[in-house]
Amino acid sequence: MLGRTDSRLRHLVVLAVLVVLAASLVARLGYWQLVEGGTLAAQARAQTTIRIEEPPRRGEIFDRSGTVVLATTVDRYTVAVAADRLTVEGRATLVDRLGDLLDLDATARSTLAERLATGRPYVVVARDVDETTAGRLREAMTAGRLRAVSLEPTPARVYPQPGGAPETSLASQLLGFVNRDGVGQYGVEQRYQDVLAGAPRVVVAQQDASSRPIPDTARVVDPGTPALDLRLTVDAGLQLAVEQEVLAAWVADRAASVSAVVMDPATGAIYASASVPAYDANAFAEVAASDPARFVDPVVAQVYEPGSVMKMFTAVAALGRGVVDLETPIRDTASLTLDGGRTSVANADKKGMGRIPFQDVIAYSRNVGAARVALLLGPTVRDAAVALYDTWTSFGIGSPTGIDVAGEVVGLARDPRISTWREIDLANASFGQGVAVTLIQLATAYAAMVNGGILVTPHVVAAVGDQEVIPTPRASDLVEPTLRDELVRLMAHVVEEVPFYRNRTLVPGYVVGGKTGTAQIWDASLNDGAGGWLPDVYNYSFVGYIGRSEPELIVAVRIARARPTVIKVGHLEMPVMSFELFRRVATDAMTILDLGGRTAVPGGSGAGDGSGG
Repeated sequence: MLGRTDSRLRHLVVLAVLVVLAASLVARLGYWQLVEGGTLAAQARAQTTIRIEEPPRRGEIFDRSGTVVLATTVDRYTVAVAADRLTVEGRATLVDRLGDLLDLDATARSTLAERLATGRPYVVVARDVDETTAGRLREAMTAGRLRAVSLEPTPARVYPQPGGAPETSLASQLLGFVNRDGVGQYGVEQRYQDVLAGAPRVVVAQQDASSRPIPDTARVVDPGTPALDLRLTVDAGLQLAVEQEVLAAWVADRAASVSAVVMDPATGAIYASASVPAYDANAFAEVAASDPARFVDPVVAQVYEPGSVMKMFTAVAALGRGVVDLETPIRDTASLTLDGGRTSVANADKKGMGRIPFQDVIAYSRNVGAARVALLLGPTVRDAAVALYDTWTSFGIGSPTGIDVAGEVVGLARDPRISTWREIDLANASFGQGVAVTLIQLATAYAAMVNGGILVTPHVVAAVGDQEVIPTPRASDLVEPTLRDELVRLMAHVVEEVPFYRNRTLVPGYVVGGKTGTAQIWDASLNDGAGGWLPDVYNYSFVGYIGRSEPELIVAVRIARARPTVIKVGHLEMPVMSFELFRRVATDAMTILDLGGRTAVPGGSGAGDGSGG
């Protein structure tokens, strides 16, 4: 007889185990429900929640009138096809119909057929489709001629005003462009990215099984920031005229580039800023692939050795310190030996004019005369060098102007307190060698010479939304009133005294003054890396003022890396000289701009002694 297999103890052990397991499960379930319930629910909601960012429409950019649109945003469309919903015959029909509506050639139609044959649920057919073409597609979709096709709107930045050169948009380098990610690149678009783009409105909602938001569950978690429009100081009509002028000079002179800027010396407002070659901001992708260097604005982002336009800074230092006056005789010789006979400088024409008034040293651009005056700026070479360098820096040379576009560079100015200048360094500096500047720095510095000594902040934005922009000047009292009058007279003397300038610079009916500069170009790659001057290639500059009775505008021009067509000792001429380009741009500016409501910069009778008309 077999023994009994049941046992009360065994049953109790099994029961206890089951009770413990059940209690553990209940405790665990309670833990998940009571302790971790909120976290689990949040995780579940997160898995079914969709975050939607709704960016505001990018702000527009207008010219100074507030009516001419320089940059705006329009809808472009992506055309997509759900190929998995089409039969083989339906795909063939769709290729023919889309090919006609999108004007596809045989190769593009073949490519489209191959992509639809994959049967994928989402096949992009075309991007950046304009509204007119999108309208034709909508009509065909409504009529049932296009099946499984969708149109997806995408904002696109456009620049509707044509530029002054072929295949360019107006003020392209000044404005910059917006890339496909909606981010501004270069110029105003980059500098004012946050203002123009605003911040997106953020909405969260639960999503259904098809990953679409459920409207009743949507809630705003961030209201965002509205995008704002910009009104520039730039005059669209003048900008176009200046672009045409620099294009004509570029073609005639066969220069690497030509630039011009027109500024209000009293406020720093930029009325026009143009360079050639420029680009079409509507086709920035093609430009990026072929010649991205065109994106860089030479007015603010290229430095160069300016040459004799810097003689006006030598004049400021000498006149301001009482070293000379305009009539002080200066001995001008063909050359000047320096540093104990180890170095020397010479006039461009290899001649001397004898004892001439200081104002003629500037007018006839005598290197030797400028060097002699620079050496008088202090009891030692170091003191004289510091005096000239401090004049440069007080007028903004070697530091950013603060212009409100992206990409400004500061230039190069060597401090004699840190790096000792020899006599040759001081002499070269007196006529614009050994220093590198931007065109906007020169324009701003010359503005301070004629506006009563105020170093304005150049700017291109007049208003952000409804808020006017009034930049703060960077310095004031740089020149005394009497010195200001002397500088204005001196610049007028330059264009009146020298016959070579007179007939091609003066504008009948207006006062005009300024200074030229012709500079050799150093190339570090020449002479097996030792460096040297490029043969017969020069940078030409002119910076000056124009007005009815007082300086009302500053115009600065640069003709870069040009070869003169007439080469004689002391005479390097091109079809369009820098001062001729100045005259054309200055005349356009006075003709186009309505300056009747503004006040000319303060001053005495000095400007009235300029060219009259």
